[in-house]
Amino acid sequence: MTTVLVANRGEIARRIFRSARRMGLRTVAVYSDADVDAPFVGEADVALRLGPAPANDSYLSVERVVAAARDAGARLVHPGYGFLSEQADFAEAVAAAGMTFVGPPAAVLRLVGDKAQAKRAAAAAGIPIVPGYAGDDQRDEVFVASARTTGYPILLKPAAGGGGIGMQLVAEEGGLREALARARRAARAAFGDERVILERAIERPRHVEIQLLADTHGRTVALGDRDCSAQRRHQKVLEEAPSPAVSEALRERLCGASIALARAVGYTNAGTCEFILDEQGEFFFLEVNARLQVEHPVTELVWGVDLVEQQLRIAMGEHLAVEARPRGHAVEARVYAEDPASGFLPSTGRVAYLRWPAGIRVDSGIEQGSLVSGDYDPLLAKIVVHADDRAAAIAKLAAALEGSLILGTRTNVRFLRRLVAHPALAGGVVDTELIERTPELADPPPSPPSEAVGVGAAAQIAATYGSARPVDPWEALGGWRAGATRVATVILDGRPVRVEGTGPFRVEGRAIRRESEPHAWSVDGRPAVAIGEGDALWVEWDGETYELDASARERSVDALIGSEIAAPMPGLVLAIHARADQRVRRGDLVCVVEAMKMELRVEAPADGTIKKVLCAVGDHVRRGQRLAELEPA
Repeated sequence: MTTVLVANRGEIARRIFRSARRMGLRTVAVYSDADVDAPFVGEADVALRLGPAPANDSYLSVERVVAAARDAGARLVHPGYGFLSEQADFAEAVAAAGMTFVGPPAAVLRLVGDKAQAKRAAAAAGIPIVPGYAGDDQRDEVFVASARTTGYPILLKPAAGGGGIGMQLVAEEGGLREALARARRAARAAFGDERVILERAIERPRHVEIQLLADTHGRTVALGDRDCSAQRRHQKVLEEAPSPAVSEALRERLCGASIALARAVGYTNAGTCEFILDEQGEFFFLEVNARLQVEHPVTELVWGVDLVEQQLRIAMGEHLAVEARPRGHAVEARVYAEDPASGFLPSTGRVAYLRWPAGIRVDSGIEQGSLVSGDYDPLLAKIVVHADDRAAAIAKLAAALEGSLILGTRTNVRFLRRLVAHPALAGGVVDTELIERTPELADPPPSPPSEAVGVGAAAQIAATYGSARPVDPWEALGGWRAGATRVATVILDGRPVRVEGTGPFRVEGRAIRRESEPHAWSVDGRPAVAIGEGDALWVEWDGETYELDASARERSVDALIGSEIAAPMPGLVLAIHARADQRVRRGDLVCVVEAMKMELRVEAPADGTIKKVLCAVGDHVRRGQRLAELEPA
């Protein structure tokens, strides 16, 4: 039996296992210590430990992954996306160990994986490219001169990788050198190569890509286009196929250009040519993604082709036998563990409650009880729908998002619901800057209404009573008197809430009852969900999710005026820019924290003096951990 090892994790590992099992292949998972209990580990026929949580010691270690594949007797090594998927050294090491890399040859990876070389190859194939600089001289002065020639605004991108990682938009020369430093740090951390390229920033562009399949016998096909214009921080959040911005004539040109480039560089297996469209409808080559894309399901649903199966068959030397035609429209929404209201900061926590919509394709890396750590990308799942036309697909996705619920960690589900309801999406006129121009899409939910607070308080009381011995009134919570209704008070969001009864309960005159399903409640007969996780109570009420603070912490005056500078997310301290006794102004940079492929500036919340720095470069910090003490002016 042929064995395939998946050198990845989460939802993409589970996705590849599904196709491999259907094909009768033996599956092998590799995992880090952070993922020992992750769903994908238990779904493989064999699971092998790589190492500790840091990706460099596990999923990014070529030596450890190849050793695991050899130990498992794997014939095929599928890299998924991210991690080692576009690393030529990894493809070479797999081949040297006598196994087959499920992707293009190492030489092709080196060529198209380097944005500078890929742009030169595209230009040689007659494909328009965005003006800019992609040379070997990486001195700041060269970029300053090139930016002046190209004209602002400009984009800086890592030369050795894609996925939007490390991209920096620079509006004027004064911000260029700092942006170069940020881009190089991100490129070095993500790809081990700090080289960057410069491109002119196209105003309000559309992001369109072409799906390619190419076998080792000379056949290359294009399976239509996808629109990936809905992006935040240069990373995609919603994709659809086909693109509403592409006419049949333009589609033919894009597909023809993509096939020509693939043939010119000797491309094999699955890959994607990415383009941007300007406001006049002209297209420019961006890059080649030499792997399976996160958004591949929309192409699968429209074309009826299992792209993972085709990848595996091509890797096993089979002739490409795809004779498909497109049908209908598909849309995908990416569910991230992040807080849109806080600038899309990554979020962590335990998935205390999980509900997906029935009858909808959900490619998920989590289950109820899964732990979302800060070690890797925050993508949790993808909700994918298909319908006869675009309007029906969008309506179907809206209903699917309404039926999705994750409690225990902050997610972007509410943001996705609002994005799908936005008139620009309905009109098919989304560009890559829409989300940035429309900050209200990321607004937090309103203050929790009394019904949400009431059911949260009742759930807190029920959990407390459930853990106490009911026969002993002296150990009961709250006031108790023989023959009287039990009354208790809990603190939620810093204010007291009075709860009557032991179930059913009454709060502010409302009848609150626990239902038969776990964590299901009703308020005056209307459904709700409530569950505690750590110091938080998570409540779903009337289609909104609320996170209530149940810690009953005292709030000091110092905390209110910002005497502590805390980590807004768990992560690694990359740099410290402040020192003890230094005077700072509000907004001055104190330190830089990195997590889930994102660098975050931690800034002084007010004018004052730094009294102590409580962290060091290289420290792993928790969310809310104090990084420095500030004496406000």
